[in-house]
Amino acid sequence: MTGLALYDDYADHSALTHPGPYDTLINGLPSDIPVLCRTVQGLLIHEAWIERNGLVPAAFAGQSRSTLPVAQRLEQILAIDPRPLTTARPGNSRALSTCRDFSLMLCSVLRHHGVPARIRCGFGRYFAPHPFHDHWVCEYWDLGAQRWVLVDAQLDQLHRSLLKFDFEPVDVPRTAYITGIEAWKLCRAGVIDPAQLGHGSTTGLFFARVNLARDLLALAKIETSAWDTWREAREPHRALEDAALLLCDSMAQRGEESAIENAPLLGTPPW
Repeated sequence: MTGLALYDDYADHSALTHPGPYDTLINGLPSDIPVLCRTVQGLLIHEAWIERNGLVPAAFAGQSRSTLPVAQRLEQILAIDPRPLTTARPGNSRALSTCRDFSLMLCSVLRHHGVPARIRCGFGRYFAPHPFHDHWVCEYWDLGAQRWVLVDAQLDQLHRSLLKFDFEPVDVPRTAYITGIEAWKLCRAGVIDPAQLGHGSTTGLFFARVNLARDLLALAKIETSAWDTWREAREPHRALEDAALLLCDSMAQRGEESAIENAPLLGTPPW
């Protein structure tokens, strides 16, 4: 898929970004990116940032960190607080989420407004403890600038004050966020030490492979997949044989526009 057809396809919903019966509520949300990010931040709270927001985890008992389709997420948000989505909820009335939920919600609204958008899986350079930390963002096609623009809808004022990043979250530099495709290529070229990237105690080329697969699947509009069970992988299954390395090299080199073709090869993690 190339050219205009590719951009048009990303303006259509996937199964996860479709708002379902809440499409009229999505119609009422702004399309202005900074305002929309603040709106999303008023609905969701990241599970790793609960205490830094002055809240206690017990306030979110019964909620799961699992990524939900946007339609189910909206149902949950309104069950907690039925006010309009444009009304920012207090912290303990927001829905428990992860970075992927922020990105999915932003992507959903943009697609609903006809803006080509997609989520990306890769590594942020503005978190701790890893120099390259597992992270999901959204990107949209800026027609005027003729480029994909990265947006991190999770980064609110508290993130800015604690993380001390020096860029605008509505236009994240490509040096601050590395997609799964690019991270794999940079690791294999020796530019990035694979030990510097990961999630928690899971690091290395294994995790570069996980995010390469998840990035390609997200580009194919499959925003969750069997690769999200990477925590279940145990040694020796985390070791990569030559055939797996070469396959990943080939998929990474073919890049974004081959994501649809690559998706069948990524259906089930080979562990």
